[in-house]
Parts: sequence; C-alpha cells; structure tokens
Amino acid sequence: MANPVLKVLGSEPIVPKKPPVDPATLRHKELLGGAFWQKIPAYREVSEEQFLDHNWQAKHTITKVPKLMEAISGLVSPGFFEDAEAGFKRAPMSVRVSPYLLSLINWDDPYNDPLRIQFIPVGSRLSPDHPKLDLDSLHEQEDAPVPGLTHRYADKALFLPLNTCPVYCRFCTRSYAVGIDTEEVEKVSLKVSEERWRRAYEYIASRPELEDIVISGGDAYQLRAAQLEEIGEALLAMPNVRRMRFATKGPAVMPQKILTDTAWVDALTRIVDKGRKLHKEVVLHTHFNHPAEITAITEAAMDKLMERGVTVRNQSVLQRGVNDSPETMTLLVKRLGHVNVHPYYVYVHDLVKGVEDLRTTVDTAIYIEKHVRGSTAGFNTPVFVVDAPGGGGKRDVHSYEYYDRESGIS
Repeated sequence: MANPVLKVLGSEPIVPKKPPVDPATLRHKELLGGAFWQKIPAYREVSEEQFLDHNWQAKHTITKVPKLMEAISGLVSPGFFEDAEAGFKRAPMSVRVSPYLLSLINWDDPYNDPLRIQFIPVGSRLSPDHPKLDLDSLHEQEDAPVPGLTHRYADKALFLPLNTCPVYCRFCTRSYAVGIDTEEVEKVSLKVSEERWRRAYEYIASRPELEDIVISGGDAYQLRAAQLEEIGEALLAMPNVRRMRFATKGPAVMPQKILTDTAWVDALTRIVDKGRKLHKEVVLHTHFNHPAEITAITEAAMDKLMERGVTVRNQSVLQRGVNDSPETMTLLVKRLGHVNVHPYYVYVHDLVKGVEDLRTTVDTAIYIEKHVRGSTAGFNTPVFVVDAPGGGGKRDVHSYEYYDRESGIS
C-alpha cells in the first residue's frame, strides 16, 4: 500500500510536523451513555423514557436523608449511612439530590467520589469553620437596596427571584437563603413574591447605569415557564438593560428538563430571540464542576440549546478532592467545549459555613491555571478568580498585590 501523503494539487507534499494523536487519549469526547442509572437499586426497573422525563426526575428527587439511604441501600455500609446523617446535622444546606445525580456517583468508593463530595456531607470529613467565616460571606444582603436584589458593581445587578434549586450544593454561598431551614441555619426568606419582584423591577428601571442583570436564586430552572418569560419581558422592556443572564445548576444535575420540558425551553428561546431582535444579549449561565457530570444526556440537552441559538457559559468552583488537579480541570474544560459550553470562570472556594474541607488555596488556583492555559482555545479557557470576602468583587487570582503562601493571606 502506498504511503499516504498530504498533498495539494500542483504543490509540494505537506509533511506533518507532529505525530498523529492516539484517539484513545481524547478522553473529553468519551461521554457516559446507556442505562447507567439502573445500577442503583431504586432505579433498576426505570426505563429510558422515564429517566429522561423531567417530571419523573423532579418527583423522585430525594429531599430526606432516610429516602437517600433507602435509594442506595445495599451499595454502601451502615457506617456510611451514620456518617451521612451526622454530616447533614451539621450542614447549612438541606438534602436535595436528583436521581440523575445519584446515578453518577461511584458508590463503590463514595468517600472519594467527586460528586458525592459536593452534595452529600459526611461527618467524618468535616473540618472546623474558618475563623473569618460569615454566613453571607460575599455580603450580598448589605448591597441589597430591596430584598433579593444585589447592586454591587456599577453596571450590574443580581436578581434572586426565588430560593429553591433542583439540587442543593454543600458549598452554596447563599446558604443564608436557599432551601429550607436546617439545624444550623434559619434562612432569610426569598420566596416568589409579586411585590418583591415589582420592587426589584422598579429599582433596576430607576438606575440608568444598570445594563447587566443576572437572574439567579435559588435557580432559574425552578421558575415556571410563565415566570421565566415574565422576568425576561420585564427586563427587556427597560431601555437601560443590555445584557441578561439566567443562572442555573440545572444542566449539570438534571439535563432532562431541557430535553422534555418543552414549555420552559420555548419560553427561554422566545426571550433569547426577542433579545437578539432588540440587540440585547440573553444567555444561560450554568455550573459544572467535574467532567463526570457531563454525559451523553448532557450533550443532547446542550445540542438542543445550540439549535435554539442559546449561548451557554459555565462557572465552576475549585474544590479539594473534586477538581483541584490540572488533569481533572483540563478534562472538564475540554469536555465543556466539546458540548458547546463556554468555560467562563473558575472560582477559588468562598468562605462558606460547614465546608472548610472543600476549600483550596489561591496558590492551587494559580498552579492549575498555568496548566489549563494553552490546552485549548483562549475563548474556551476560563479565568480563575477570587470573589473577595466581604463584597470585594471578583479578582483574577494572579492580580494580588501581596500573597503569603504560608499564612494564605493575600
């Protein structure tokens, strides 16, 4: 067989400068598929049609510790059950875990699984809280002219229309308000309220410098389609608002909603399309932290959003034992790019109550960023930032004026 030569008609042969890449090394393209959920005893008889139904996912989302233990009965030891119960007693966030997420955890090694670490606390791994910790570590309430609206940056505001999420992350910076009260925290109420929303709209409209609005919560996934569209229409009608971001953890923990909740996706699409016609940007911001959170189901959901013209960006949190290695973070970044999600930020973990075991150092972020940069295109490379405690705002990890690597003070 003749030796293959890259050749352009009428020119000299093209000689490759690099050896061909082994396809087996392109791990970012390897997405989990098949009926992986059936390894969980509670879901052994669940069909693909059921599992892809967002209503089934929502109905079977686990919100009680005993139900969690029942779902994974036989997969872990009684000692793990006791450890998890102790963890939730000391946690600022209540339990809320989707069947999809539960199915992605490696129950053969739950203590070291990066998804278990993020959502299911165990008492034996908890560390004492940082002495400088504040429940509202970013002081969002201090910058709130009306409840549920934070105006810190000159041209941007954060609107929190509700206080629930499809799952509850251990490391949430809004544990002061998100979810139900726990043994550790009595929550500030940010429930859906027409009056509270009206006051937020009035404030935004009254400030001509406000051009960029983030709609979070809680989580925009939990808004009904009509509510999502109401918020979008209200903000697009304001001449000063030029950019809008709907923030949701949903694609990482329940991508089924994008595939089967037609009303919600149609509402988002209409707002995106109307924004484009008004020359205003409407995008979706999401939150993947580990490459194992991205599956074939995720890809199908992101394909649907891309077909609808919806831009999706990602904001990760750097966490010990989850994504604090160059290899894991690089794989996450490349896998996000593979499913058309733009890596936007990687945050150094905030000072959050009950999760000191997850926090890493600024030095770790600097080290990982150096390895990630250059692994893919610049527009698909995230910025590693510190959201400064006390409401200081986001700072590039490299931008410190002083940093003591021994004490951690910067």
